[in-house]
Amino acid sequence: MKRLFSQLNPTVRGFLLIAAVALVIVLLSLDSTLAALYALVSIAFFLAVAFFVFLMWRERRGDIGRWPERARFVFYGAALLAVADLAVYFWRGASGPDALAFLLVLGVCVYAMVRTWKDQHTYG
Repeated sequence: MKRLFSQLNPTVRGFLLIAAVALVIVLLSLDSTLAALYALVSIAFFLAVAFFVFLMWRERRGDIGRWPERARFVFYGAALLAVADLAVYFWRGASGPDALAFLLVLGVCVYAMVRTWKDQHTYG
């Protein structure tokens, strides 16, 4: 059995593992546990995104500190709005028009941050 499992295609082996976990969840009626785990993982993912944004800010804060006040305001405002947008998405979820609004707000924030960054690093 061990030899058969080790010679199996890795994709098929992965799908068999997923099917086994799903079967255990269904047989033991662990749907409420799965919902709690999903909530914990979504909170952990949001914290990981916020920590990544913090690390990027900490690494580049010297450069950003030399920018004009308006550029700093736009950059930090867009970053805070993006984090708030992600927080609302993870808290409430999104479907239909809410998902479209989430993506539009996130897109505008990324555009504002990239445009401000490029404007401050263009010389000439």
